[in-house]
Amino acid sequence: MSIWKDGVVAKLVLDLHDIFNKGQKIDAALREVIDEAVDRKIDTVEIIPGKGSGQLKKKVLRFLDQKEIKAKYHRVDKDSKNFGRLFVYFKHDRGQGKGRRKR
Repeated sequence: MSIWKDGVVAKLVLDLHDIFNKGQKIDAALREVIDEAVDRKIDTVEIIPGKGSGQLKKKVLRFLDQKEIKAKYHRVDKDSKNFGRLFVYFKHDRGQGKGRRKR
């Protein structure tokens, strides 16, 4: 699911409730949403593993901790108000626009 703001995708949301017990589909969905965020230069991906026993959330965190996946994003935050939700943040190279100095 995408959230649109001023005609541009501001955040991607991946809800894993429908595929919670299908390991390969979970990995494929996670890889797809991470790649889409990188390709479209989206700053935030919200992943909803749900509350449950916490096993799916642990699986998601293990997936995100893989070296090749970790290289694609900036950081992961656990939602302090909702145990069943994670946020993955990206930093994208915006280029050296007019008036920007290299430091």
